[in-house]
Amino acid sequence: MAGIFKAYDIRGVVGKDLDDDLAFKIGRAFASFLNCRRVVVGQDMRSSSAAMFQALTRGLTQQGADVIRVGVCSTPMSYYANGKLGADASIMITASHNPGEWNGFKLCREKAIPISGATGIQEIERRVMQSDFAPASVSPGTISSYDILPEYVKHVQQLAALQRPIAIAADYANAMGCIESKALAGLMRVDAMYDTLDGTFPHHEANPLKTETLADLQQKVRAGLPGVALAKPDCYDFGAAFDGDADRVGFVDETGAIVPMDMITLLIAQSILKKQKGVILYDLRSSWTVREVIEENGGTPQMCRVGHAFIKQQMRAAHALFAGELSGHYYFQENYFTESSAMAVLYIANLLSQSRVPLSAMIKPFHRYFKSPEINSEVKDPPAVLARLKNQYQGGKQFELDGLSVEFTDWWFNVRCSNTEPLVRLNLEAKTQAQLDQRTQELLALIRASGIRKEEDRRRTTDASPDKKGGACHP
Repeated sequence: MAGIFKAYDIRGVVGKDLDDDLAFKIGRAFASFLNCRRVVVGQDMRSSSAAMFQALTRGLTQQGADVIRVGVCSTPMSYYANGKLGADASIMITASHNPGEWNGFKLCREKAIPISGATGIQEIERRVMQSDFAPASVSPGTISSYDILPEYVKHVQQLAALQRPIAIAADYANAMGCIESKALAGLMRVDAMYDTLDGTFPHHEANPLKTETLADLQQKVRAGLPGVALAKPDCYDFGAAFDGDADRVGFVDETGAIVPMDMITLLIAQSILKKQKGVILYDLRSSWTVREVIEENGGTPQMCRVGHAFIKQQMRAAHALFAGELSGHYYFQENYFTESSAMAVLYIANLLSQSRVPLSAMIKPFHRYFKSPEINSEVKDPPAVLARLKNQYQGGKQFELDGLSVEFTDWWFNVRCSNTEPLVRLNLEAKTQAQLDQRTQELLALIRASGIRKEEDRRRTTDASPDKKGGACHP
């Protein structure tokens, strides 16, 4: 049971790690910890979510908290409801992109401020494990319903600045993109794939970070768009793929090629900075190009560590306008410093409608360097690996925002340790392909010197793309 309390949420297999009794205790522990009185609760489409709602809210109301039920919604919608309704807290019942037998809870304080392991989840775990709850209220809380969708649609659509018709293909993976995308209705043509809610994910995993899940979307985009009077009547402008709870989105261009997620970050940043100057946050694994584009457009770039709780905290401290993460999370000040995949799609649509070139040509000038995917190696002693690399590369500019980062004039790398596994995660970028290949081999040799637990690395491509210069990624 203890294993379900993770760094950013609570998540486990229903019937094995998580059941109604545990959900009830989590509700009591959450309300006891925050002493909250009004809690927004949303849920995804999983078959277990309705039962999780009943058990969780029984615990919340027993502690005297009033529940505002926003029903089946996306995680960005639940964040918006938290802030818009002035709630004390919110809980989204979801296991994101995990398989259908999983479920869990994403927890927030007021104003959609996330609760992470260090800021509350560990304490909630302790209270659950020790049954340490405040006394049950003599006046149990109530449950009321609120339809947040119309307000969220209006909230997103106020950003629309379309100057010509736009058509996109969208893969919802039978998940909450079906609801999140309602914010795009009437603004553009959206040809949907897998748009029936089904918590078993019958077609593929709802995770655009895994490039194989984009294959169907790529095929649809490449098949073309017949019979529509657009600038290019036979082409979609782009494709979008949503994850399970729709707080992440991946993109393919009009040719079906995968667009690296840091390229989306810089495009949105560029657009925002044309209207307002300010701070833009970017994932420390992002290409140098992101920082350069922010500066070229009069913005103030700030590097951020990986993880939504850290990014949101830094955004609030810097009053940042926007942040982009290499996993496909895009954070907007307008959405209470939280994700909105619908806003990300709309920003890209706005840009294309105002441009004479397609998405592939729009990002081409930003392919300035050669970048690796994220390469995961299983090792015996990850901290020792970081110490070895720190000593080996003393000639570079070193910082430890998240793991170890080292920058030279013509290349850089970042190495991070996994929080849950004996993994070392490597990202690097260089000015030439030859240098990228050389440094990759060099670094992997040093990483493996401590002993590999498995013969082959497990590779996860965070921004994989068959691009040429600057977008070069190796699957």
